[in-house]
Parts: sequence; C-alpha cells; structure tokens
Amino acid sequence: MIQPKNFATVLLLSIVTCGIYMFYFLYITTQEMNTMVGNDGHNTEPTTVVLLSLVTCGLYSWYWYYDQGNRMKALCDRNNIPCQENGTTYLLWLLLGSLICGVGSWVGIYLFIKNFNNLAAAYNQSFGGGYQNGGY
Repeated sequence: MIQPKNFATVLLLSIVTCGIYMFYFLYITTQEMNTMVGNDGHNTEPTTVVLLSLVTCGLYSWYWYYDQGNRMKALCDRNNIPCQENGTTYLLWLLLGSLICGVGSWVGIYLFIKNFNNLAAAYNQSFGGGYQNGGY
C-alpha cells in the first residue's frame, strides 16, 4: 500500500530539520513512484537520488521533480486520473519560486504531493487496499 503524503507534515518537518527531511521524502517517494509506475524505463534507485541531490546541493532534486512529474502525468493520462501538471510545471515553480524567497518552490511541491496522492489512491484501490484520506 502506498502511503499518501501530507504537505503540511513535509513542510513542517523540512523546516524543523533544516531541509534534511526532504532527502528522506525524496528517497521514499522515489521508491513508491517506482512501485506505482512499474517498469517504464525510468526507474531510479532511491539512494542515487539522495546522493546526487546531496552532491549537487539540491540541484538534482529539481531534475528529479521534473522527471517524476512527467512519469506521474503519463501514468495519470493512461489511467484517466485527473492531473493537470507535468514535470515542466513543477520545474518552473521550483526555479521561479526560488526567486521569491522560496515560497513558490513550496507551491510546486504542494502540487506534486497532490498529484502523487491522487495516484496513490488509485493504485491502492486497484489492489484492494482501500484508501484513507490523510494526504490532502
């Protein structure tokens, strides 16, 4: 069962841990995206994502949001799940949002989590796991 994410929890834990929680978020979300999408040729090793994000001071995570956003959009389209954003949307929010004191970056992360939760709900229902609404 894929656990839905809660934006407020991600935001607060990221602030409290000075951003360290985001690396955990990237790790877990990468694992769960690989599970939901299956073998689409874009599976990424979660440890690689965290290490590259650390080495590049977070720049790789922007590419990760772009790549995962495109994977999410493709999966949503294949399964008729509502999703208006794609990887470019997340990347623009992250890049342009960093110019306004980082606030816009959180908008991009919020949109990512919202669409991730829609996918997680559909995935859990398709495998009979049900869904408790805790991620929106």
